[in-house]
This record gives sequence, structure tokens and C-alpha cells, in this order.
Amino acid sequence: MKSSLNREFALRHLFVTLLMLGLTFWFGYDGFIGYPSTPEAQLYEKIEGSKAPEGFDLKSFKAQKIKTQHGFTLLTFLAFLAVGGHLWAVKRFSFEFDDDSYCVNGKKHNFSDIKKIERKEWEKKGIIKVDGVKFDSWHHVGVKEFVEMLDKKSKGVS
Repeated sequence: MKSSLNREFALRHLFVTLLMLGLTFWFGYDGFIGYPSTPEAQLYEKIEGSKAPEGFDLKSFKAQKIKTQHGFTLLTFLAFLAVGGHLWAVKRFSFEFDDDSYCVNGKKHNFSDIKKIERKEWEKKGIIKVDGVKFDSWHHVGVKEFVEMLDKKSKGVS
């Protein structure tokens, strides 16, 4: 059996990845184009919804709002990289198995050669580690069937 990416996991992470990219452009536009080109008093009214009080330092207000947009641009871009990078890494991980062996990212392993199986996260999270390789049932379809095969083939290994 060949594993595949869990569709629900992929769609959720793809949505968040695209959302973070969209927010990056939104904040970036405001911080690099929109806010700098808007007059100070107009920017204050746009953001605060009222006229600035007498003597209010509009120049500092504008500078701070631009700086804030730059910060949000960076944060949402980092979130885009983190979530998108995680999705890409999970997509690249592939495994398949048959009655005698399993193959992870192109490297074949025999069930008879398994030295250690960690099941401490299996019941709660659907994660099992076989000789240090993590198989996550939230990320991939086929992990549950793989664990059933492990149970048959690896008696006495823990």
C-alpha cells in the first residue's frame, strides 16, 4: 500500500499558507505604499475614525503606523514560510509497504530488521516512530494500515 497526503490536513494548511501570503501583501502594501503616500492627518482619520486632537504629533503617529505595518508584513511572511514549509516537507515524505517490507522516501526496510517501535503517542495523537522515523496519521493516509501490518510483523519489538 502506498501512502498519500491526508486531504483535510493538506487543505487546512494550504488555506493558512495562502491566508498568510495574502496578509503579507496586504500589510506590505500598507506599510510600503499606502501609508507613506497618505497625508498624515488623513491617515490618522482613516485609522482612528476621527480628527486628530490639537497639537497631536501626526508625523510620529504616521511613522509608528508604518513601522507596525512593516512588522506585520515580516510576521505574516514568516508564518507563510513556516506553515508552507511544513506542508511541503510533509508532502515530500512518502512511504509504502507490503507484506515483507516498507519503503520510506525510496529507502527499503524489512519488517524483520526493525529494532525499535515507539508507540507512546499512537493512542492520543496517531503518531508512531519506527527506528526513529515518525509516521503521523494526521499527515498521511495509510499510517493506520501500516501500524496494523507492524503489529502482525514485529512481534516482540518495542
